[in-house]
Amino acid sequence: MTDVFASLDELLATLGGRAPFSSADSLSGSRFERVDRGSERLILKYVSVDDDWIMRACGDLNCRQLTLLESGLLDRLLGEIDNAVVAAAPFQSRHGHRGAALLMRDVGAHLIPAGGAPVDVDTHLRFLDRMAGMHAAYWGWRDDVGLMPLAHHYVFLTPTMAAIEAGLDAADPVPRAVAEGWAALRRSRPESAAALDELVAEPAMLASALARFDLTLVHGDWKFGNLGAAPDGRTVLLDWDRCGAAPPAIDLAWYLAVNCDRLPHSKEEAIDAYRGFLERRGIATAPWWDDQLALALLGAFLQLGWSKIDDAAEFGWWDDRLAEGMRRL
Repeated sequence: MTDVFASLDELLATLGGRAPFSSADSLSGSRFERVDRGSERLILKYVSVDDDWIMRACGDLNCRQLTLLESGLLDRLLGEIDNAVVAAAPFQSRHGHRGAALLMRDVGAHLIPAGGAPVDVDTHLRFLDRMAGMHAAYWGWRDDVGLMPLAHHYVFLTPTMAAIEAGLDAADPVPRAVAEGWAALRRSRPESAAALDELVAEPAMLASALARFDLTLVHGDWKFGNLGAAPDGRTVLLDWDRCGAAPPAIDLAWYLAVNCDRLPHSKEEAIDAYRGFLERRGIATAPWWDDQLALALLGAFLQLGWSKIDDAAEFGWWDDRLAEGMRRL
């Protein structure tokens, strides 16, 4: 359960010493402080559209993560997933937008270590099982609180986003990498780039196809940098800013794409494992699985294909699924 304070001042009144620091795995531009609360050493993370290029790219002007915490929607996950947030409070950003101060336990020691080594199989399978458990717990859920729209998953890693960020003179490295990656994609794989550019121009085409399926609560960013194992057995899952109602395979496809270098076995094995976990949670997959998976993999290729252009085998795996996904639109 997360305590939500009425104001930042009320939250800060419960804290002691504060000192700024940076997080090596944070790619969004958010600010962090180390703080004391009694004998506890905690982290205070400030998120707002002013500082966070991901929030800007996703149209998150009113801080969806705070909306999520205010709603109490995550309470049913507490037995299996730990979001590490113990308290939150709104604040007004320097440009007048609603931001959030998130008071978090320091779970750094429990997160997957940075690096390029494959994650061990048991840990990887536990993540897929917990992902399936989350999806089963919210099966059929429709967004009645105002979280991330389905189409917005497919607009935030595009050349348009990169051009907008360049116009803001933002210093974040990811938008620059997106621009360079898409340029390389168009040079070296023009046919694939042309198909993906269709979806960039009209993201509603993919979103509408995916919206035909049963929806659930998706997290949106199951990257290993957000994941870990808490001492109490729960899975640590951070950064809930891109969650919303969507088909479950969206989370699976992103997991495969963003963690591709560190998966301990093939993508096909991971897909089969997740499907089995979902079935064991009581969700019948036979009627919809192939169509939804093909579309979700297409979406993940749209999101991250630009980052794979220098790895022929990895790019080829995703490119092989492009035509199948486009055919199912």
